[in-house]
Amino acid sequence: MHDGFQMIARVPYPVTEPKFYAVASEVATMAFLRAHDLPVPKVYGYSPTSDNAAKTEYIFMEFVKGTTLTDMRMQLKEADLASILRQLVKLESQIMSIPFPAGGSLYYVDDLRKVAGEKTGIPMSFKGEHFCVGPDVRLHMWYGRRSELDVNRGPYENAEVALAAAAHKEIAYLEHFGQPLLPFQRGRREAYKYEKQSPLDHIKNLKRYLLMVPSLIPNNQSLRAFCIRHPDLQPSNVMVSTSPDSGQLGIVSLLDWQHASILPRFLLADIPARLQNYADPVSRNLIPPSFPPDANEMEESELMEAVGLHHARLVHYRYAKATEERNELHHNALLDSASLFVRRLFSRAGSPWEAETHDLKALLIEVTEEWGKFAGAGVPCPVEFEPDDVSETKAFSARLQLADENVRNIRSMIGYQTETWVPSDHYGMAKSLAELVKLMVLKGLPKGELRDKTQENWFLDDMDEKDYTNPPSPSLSNYHTPRDS
Repeated sequence: MHDGFQMIARVPYPVTEPKFYAVASEVATMAFLRAHDLPVPKVYGYSPTSDNAAKTEYIFMEFVKGTTLTDMRMQLKEADLASILRQLVKLESQIMSIPFPAGGSLYYVDDLRKVAGEKTGIPMSFKGEHFCVGPDVRLHMWYGRRSELDVNRGPYENAEVALAAAAHKEIAYLEHFGQPLLPFQRGRREAYKYEKQSPLDHIKNLKRYLLMVPSLIPNNQSLRAFCIRHPDLQPSNVMVSTSPDSGQLGIVSLLDWQHASILPRFLLADIPARLQNYADPVSRNLIPPSFPPDANEMEESELMEAVGLHHARLVHYRYAKATEERNELHHNALLDSASLFVRRLFSRAGSPWEAETHDLKALLIEVTEEWGKFAGAGVPCPVEFEPDDVSETKAFSARLQLADENVRNIRSMIGYQTETWVPSDHYGMAKSLAELVKLMVLKGLPKGELRDKTQENWFLDDMDEKDYTNPPSPSLSNYHTPRDS
């Protein structure tokens, strides 16, 4: 602008769902947190509908001066990195300590009234602003044609309802739109003999999960309490700047609050995905990281790999230790082993069905084998699996593990990230490597059905996903379940 004023105009992607709720909730969440003196951008104006001159939903918000942690974290000294992570954990402690009367997502009362009428959620006012807890905007609650379903998305009055809602949503989706499909993860299709999988199997396992839900809730009231947390806490959403007074590097803002949800603390507890390094036993056991003593003798490629590994270990360790020191509520939730397992089960049961039910079933079997950790003494498990079924499931887990390992090895070789994303300057090389790997794999297979199926289902080729996101509406009564799952 002519006077030097700057701001950000945030417009949702065309595929963003649910647009009204996502925009309205993000605005209310940022305003609510700012009212609690937390560093989030100020909102100047917004529209959760496209009924405006711009013909799109939008948020006008503060332009925050600084640098994302992504752009500088590899250059930070260890002391500066530790300081930033301590600051981050302190902010998380403040955020996760704010009490809420129910679960779901946060809105202004007036915004929610526009789409929900008098069902304005559970009110909660703060500093003269009228907020309320309303429908949960987590993406998987609305993904694809799930947005068409009339299901309970909140507010959740207690932890049991919060645990069950996403599974009920997925059952409703499969009953309305489910159809036999090949597994979405094409690297696993060979393990399934390239056969389509019935949604009826997944419905059966979701109902097993729902039978367990009442016994999966911890007795500790602090773990059951509703709280909010940043939905995507990663370095690119952390803005930092050097103070002109102290010369110290500090966090000046936390960005991107879209899809923030309010859930029981035991379901939100975790080291953020982009900060954790659980795959490495050094990090998993919280061993203080140290740089290899023979670093000076390493080749350049080996040294770069060692630097990356050391940094990943350092971030994981420093975040975990800072949480232990500065966020007692979160630390206690992280230490609760039963809650850790329930989070995995909760996530799997609520995720959109991708033509596989095995991972959910394997977790359910683990729960039955460790039932005493979740239920009180003398409480029988409401779900049973036949011994032969358990053996077959565990054997199939080993087959899938091998398939997943093959995909991971190729991913490491090519250098792509989640959902095959690569940096723009690496795209050409990655594309060439992907084609080369495919040719090598096919060349190693004899001509025939296996080679044809491998080529037809190669997991790095383009794929039409409409049957997984926008399916027709068949009748499940016509489906046949080939085996008891």
